[in-house]
Amino acid sequence: MDQFEKLALLGESAKYDVCASSSATPKKFPDADIGRTVPSGICHSFTPDGRCVSLFKVLLSNHCEKDCLYCPNRAGRDVPRSRFAPEELAGLFMEFYRRNYVEGLFLSSGVRHSTGRTMQELLETVEILRFRYKFGGYIHLKILPGAGEAETEKAVELANRVSLNMEAPTAAHLARLSRSKNFAAEIMGGLSRISRYVRRQPGVSHSTQFIVGAAQESDRDILGSTVRLYSDYGLKRAYFSTFQPVPGTPLDGLSGAPLLREHRLYQADFLFRYYGFQMQELAYDATGNLDLSTDPKQAFALRHPELFPLEINRASLAELLRIPGIGPRSAKKIVGLRREAQFRAVEDLARIGVVTKRALPFILVQGKHFSALPTRPRRANGSVQTNLWGDEA
Repeated sequence: MDQFEKLALLGESAKYDVCASSSATPKKFPDADIGRTVPSGICHSFTPDGRCVSLFKVLLSNHCEKDCLYCPNRAGRDVPRSRFAPEELAGLFMEFYRRNYVEGLFLSSGVRHSTGRTMQELLETVEILRFRYKFGGYIHLKILPGAGEAETEKAVELANRVSLNMEAPTAAHLARLSRSKNFAAEIMGGLSRISRYVRRQPGVSHSTQFIVGAAQESDRDILGSTVRLYSDYGLKRAYFSTFQPVPGTPLDGLSGAPLLREHRLYQADFLFRYYGFQMQELAYDATGNLDLSTDPKQAFALRHPELFPLEINRASLAELLRIPGIGPRSAKKIVGLRREAQFRAVEDLARIGVVTKRALPFILVQGKHFSALPTRPRRANGSVQTNLWGDEA
């Protein structure tokens, strides 16, 4: 294969690793070409300082000795295989960078021959970029399950972000996806090592990824693991990837999970990270899953009519963040502006970004209530709002 044939194959193979949350929004114009995002090769992510960067997203190799039942690159599957040499991939990246096609690198790999050997080749690629080409930009480097202490430490020294995919929330769930991965030693042990080294490197963060719907896990299982990773391991982000069966894999007969489930998990994740919610405050059904028909913040408000409506001129910041239609920015604006004057009209709230059509049933303004509480949530029709909440205009 020439370089561009390799790139087509290994860029396509990299699309299953997530580096930014999707909106799970159906494509409105499936036949349109201009403006569509490519399925692989280049993706977009946000750096710690909030910049959106274009990343060259690629596998070093799609050869793999692992047997993950869902994976298109699993051992024994009859698919084209290829690999880049570290110098080759580093040079190709720099060519794209100099042409201003990309600003950073997202690098992962299948396990070729052994975890240790593959990690050494990944690290060699990044070392060439850092020290030979003097590339000081953004690099997200995957750490493979089973990577050792020295490899983990070196990865954290070289990259801006590292990640190890958890895939499943517990050992029992992972066993349904792979017979060759050790949950305690390779996954949790690896995350513990990463956490230890990341804490010593200012400006470096780490993330993980869960597959949603392949291992009979519930949303409560996934979110419980996510919260523990945030609190105990210093995780920066958790990503959720809806399971979709790949032909020719052992799970190709399993039904795919709804994209809306992924979207609800991201909404719940945002409640934990930005709104101060706790696990026990979310509403789960008898199977431990979130309600697909309404977002988890509104579901909380509907389950607790005793807390609402809240007077907008007296509610604390924590209380404001419980109100549908009010996000972190608008809540802080409300608290700040109240020091100068009270809110007297709904229009005052709309002007600072509150989505009043969502907030009105749950608030009072100068003691006045403008709308009755909805009696049941909106029906899910397969479409999803393009922003995560609709909390702020």
